[in-house]
Amino acid sequence: MALVLHAGKNNKNAVKALIAAQYCDVEVKLAENFEMGVTNKSPEFLKMNPIGKVPVLETPEGPVFESNAIARYVTRIKADNPLFGSTLIDYGHIEQWTDFAAMEIDVNISKWLYPRLGYGVHLPLAEEHAIASLKRALDALNTHLASNTYLVGHSVSLADIVMTCNLYLGFSQIMTKSFTSEFPHVERYFWTMVNQPNFKKILGEVKQAESVPPVASKKPAAQPKETKPKAKNEPKKEPKKEVEKPAKAEAAEEEEAPKPKPKNPLDLLPPSKMILDEWKRLYSNTKTNFREVAIKEGYSLWFCDNKYNEENTVSFVTMN
Repeated sequence: MALVLHAGKNNKNAVKALIAAQYCDVEVKLAENFEMGVTNKSPEFLKMNPIGKVPVLETPEGPVFESNAIARYVTRIKADNPLFGSTLIDYGHIEQWTDFAAMEIDVNISKWLYPRLGYGVHLPLAEEHAIASLKRALDALNTHLASNTYLVGHSVSLADIVMTCNLYLGFSQIMTKSFTSEFPHVERYFWTMVNQPNFKKILGEVKQAESVPPVASKKPAAQPKETKPKAKNEPKKEPKKEVEKPAKAEAAEEEEAPKPKPKNPLDLLPPSKMILDEWKRLYSNTKTNFREVAIKEGYSLWFCDNKYNEENTVSFVTMN
């Protein structure tokens, strides 16, 4: 019995399993007449995945959902599969890059792309953060690929399949040449992968996005204005004549002249020769008593008794 994959033909999460099946020589067929938004809401589909997400793999033992889990399942059908590496450390690195592809590449491409397509609210600050995070991830990937043809070892692994499928969404939809040119080793890696026969059989010819999609407009459609039927032989209404109001008295119209501000009694004091900033510098360096240097012209000195003198043990706290 062939495995049946329930998803759309161009779903980048579905093609992971289809490409893995090509390398493993496992028969996986796409479900016929699958219609997103209809098929995945049917009772039959919801029995396989209660939240209605795609893809879902139908197997003789039962359904499997989540794209990376499906790809792993397909890969493990045949023992000693090179897609999982030849050593335990290879397997660990394959899992490492598979998770990296999901959490660092796919997540940030999705946060950048989907709000622009109308699948979510477009927030400029969130987009900037997603692009910065994506560049950080691509920079790390670029560094690794500077000395490696593949992610792990010297041949295609499951990590390469997952990584390429996640990059495929970005390259084909939103990551233009001007964007990816900052990461030349990632570019070389991606185009090498998508031109492998097993990839090309599933993906076909891949073209890079020429521009970033504009933000989808969500303006409601303008509703046609209602036209009122004209009443027959309706007498014309004469406009009411407004009774002219007597002009207000000029005295009321004129604004009152602003009253002069009362003078501050302190303004009558003579200017002081004492500059407080100089006193601050003097005190901080010499601890001179203020009363010894105070010039009384322009200032008045007040002495206060604190209620809680036992708390005034630190001089600078007390003086503040």
